[in-house]
Amino acid sequence: MLGLKLRRVRGLMADTIRIGTRGSKLALWQAEWVKSRLENLHAGLHVELTVIKTKGDKILDVPLAKVGGKGLFVKEIEEALLERRVDLAVHSMKDMPSEIPAGLCIGAVPQRETPVDALISREGQSLNELPGGARIGTSSLRRSSQLLRIRPDVEIVPLRGNLDTRLRKLDEGQMEAIVLAGAGIRRLGLEARITQLLTPEIMLPAVGQGALCIETRVADDTIAPLVAPLEDTPTRIAVTAERAFLHRLEGGCQVPIAGHATLDEDRLALCGLVSDLKGETVFRETHVGPPTQAAAIGRNLAGTLLAQGAKAVLDSLQTEIPT
Repeated sequence: MLGLKLRRVRGLMADTIRIGTRGSKLALWQAEWVKSRLENLHAGLHVELTVIKTKGDKILDVPLAKVGGKGLFVKEIEEALLERRVDLAVHSMKDMPSEIPAGLCIGAVPQRETPVDALISREGQSLNELPGGARIGTSSLRRSSQLLRIRPDVEIVPLRGNLDTRLRKLDEGQMEAIVLAGAGIRRLGLEARITQLLTPEIMLPAVGQGALCIETRVADDTIAPLVAPLEDTPTRIAVTAERAFLHRLEGGCQVPIAGHATLDEDRLALCGLVSDLKGETVFRETHVGPPTQAAAIGRNLAGTLLAQGAKAVLDSLQTEIPT
């Protein structure tokens, strides 16, 4: 079986397994973190990384929203997993489409990093302090629509590339500020660069932001017990609600949809948002319920927004997304 050589060592399945991952610095950090945890948890286990370039990695001169399709940063890795060239995959949960291919599943969801977005400005100015006409770089329509709702006087500049590339463009003066996921900045040890954490009240995060997805094959009795100890139940519950919300809206990470769930003992609160591109029409609501009803809460919240008129906004995006 390609990519997997396992034998029993002291009662544990062990030897060599392969993790499929993208090749960016952040993706490698995430995969290395999972590799380290697995090797520490299972004596005798050796984990290797297999770097796979995805469609989203190859097309860097086109805005993400115009590339089209779902799974821009995961499809090729999922194909390798289905073809048994790798044994598990590590993704950023926010990159995961709402539907997972047949034969695959979310095998484990580790504890979440901060889900919020972060503003990094060249002169140390907060979002409110930036001058009129300031250029803010982001590759996300979700971020740009919420930024424009707060600051309609700023200019949104499309920004692609890895974290180092984005920071370099900022430092070169191509823009006055950029917005990135706070989790990635913290994971790479660059927290000192953050000017302002944008709380969910200011900017609602992407579905799954800050969480990792360890994807495995369904009913894989070898890999499932290896990754099971990495599971964090509260994060799984929150992500389940968020992804159910996204699935009902039939959206992806390239449209202005946001969802953020918080869990407080027996109370799960999910806030969801759908916006037009300029942040002029925004539907935002919060539903609360028991954690055991996470998926239903997500679906019901989506239904509420659709009934309020969000469907018309989502339909209009098919023709409004800029080139």
